[in-house]
Amino acid sequence: MSTTKKALSAALAGALFALVATVAPAQALDITNIAFVQTSASVTSIPIGHAEFCASRPGECQPHAQVVAAVELTPGRWNELLTINAHVNDTVIAVSDNDLYNVNEFWTYPNGYGDCEDFVLAKRRDLINAGWPASALLIAVVRERNGDGHAVLMVRTDRGDLVLDNQEGTIKLWNETPYQYVKRQSQADAGKWVDMLDDRQVVAAIN
Repeated sequence: MSTTKKALSAALAGALFALVATVAPAQALDITNIAFVQTSASVTSIPIGHAEFCASRPGECQPHAQVVAAVELTPGRWNELLTINAHVNDTVIAVSDNDLYNVNEFWTYPNGYGDCEDFVLAKRRDLINAGWPASALLIAVVRERNGDGHAVLMVRTDRGDLVLDNQEGTIKLWNETPYQYVKRQSQADAGKWVDMLDDRQVVAAIN
């Protein structure tokens, strides 16, 4: 990346962090705020790809011993999000499961190639390795405007639910993305899922 591009990226990152920092006071976590996705109280069905992933890696799909409601989004943490999101997006080539494995759905860690779920798994793993609590790193299933399914990583911070997406380099609050949010992992248990309650107008534009 050129020096000019690096400077521009840094400037944009700083501006976005300043914007996100205005969402809510760091000392007053209010998850009813629009910056946070609301979820159902009961569990829902687990995506088949994740169920198979959990069957092969049960240690990654267990209840969390300690649930962190939201991570404090310090400048250092923000930079970690930017760095890891950009690294995975830049080093993994997007390829469908059909092309890679001759199956419709297969969740795994990418080895240079992968589909959207594989990008998400890699980002989640790398953030956990960087010290982020797993309970705040939630795989989420969404629908694009054309009705296609897609997966993103939802990071629950004290500034809101941030979305790390392989189709979009900029990290945004969930309600600033063009998706209908369907369901995500439970914060209490990595092997369980809950429905997300997304009644925004963007839903009407989705087939």
